[in-house]
Amino acid sequence: MGFFETLADRIDAVDSVVSVGLDPDPSRLPDTVTDADLPRWAFNRRIIDATHEHAACYKPNAAFYEDPDGWRALRETAAYAEGKGVPVLLDAKRGDIGNTARRYAEALDHVDAITVNPYLGRDSLQPFLDRADKGVFALCRTSNPGGADLQDLELASGEPLYERVAALADVWNANDNVGLVVGATAPEELAEVREIVPEIPFLVPGVGAQGGDAEAAVEHGLAARPDLPVDVGLVNSSRGIIFAGEESSRPDNEATYFGAAGDAAKRLKRRLNRHR
Repeated sequence: MGFFETLADRIDAVDSVVSVGLDPDPSRLPDTVTDADLPRWAFNRRIIDATHEHAACYKPNAAFYEDPDGWRALRETAAYAEGKGVPVLLDAKRGDIGNTARRYAEALDHVDAITVNPYLGRDSLQPFLDRADKGVFALCRTSNPGGADLQDLELASGEPLYERVAALADVWNANDNVGLVVGATAPEELAEVREIVPEIPFLVPGVGAQGGDAEAAVEHGLAARPDLPVDVGLVNSSRGIIFAGEESSRPDNEATYFGAAGDAAKRLKRRLNRHR
């Protein structure tokens, strides 16, 4: 099956469009895992155990794994999530040309999908697009305030750059494996992109710690497709779930700390489902 078919089955099985961002910042890991051989893996395993019943997908960000122990932790994390039946989307934002792009695309041997940066054009993405069984989410309108610096620039045609990216994604979608990253912090742009590409699923960041619009994330982030049993897309929260234990009643207690992550994932699932 293709990635979006797999994702649709997962969404249907757990009644959730929640993507849990696995960003194990070493400076914030609780003491209960810091003495482990691979603290980031130990942390992620407990997060997965606590949240998998509410997760449509896990989204590890490559920035938190770019050292030898980190790559080991990432491989263990991806394998463990797959064992729980949860797809893994690597947030790597890759985008390069030639042999470099082909090497970057080898990351898809270990995960189900990846985020890419489209600003070097189609040839920089082709090695990813050619993996028909894998998902490829191209940055379109990101959730950070500075995203407007470039993404909102008006082209000679009169359209903003992010709208051109959306239109190109539709052209690049020959293998039906392309999605777009469109942030919940810009709900009007989210709606505009959905009008351009009605059947392309979105990965919508910004609903957690960034305070994005949950209703807009669901209304416009999910794609209704006749070939799939449910509307497909993902709404991501990272820090708001995985570090929820910092605000728990007993943050030094392992069960309480990681139980708070499970509760946070469940709450977000319910919040989003009110709008589905």
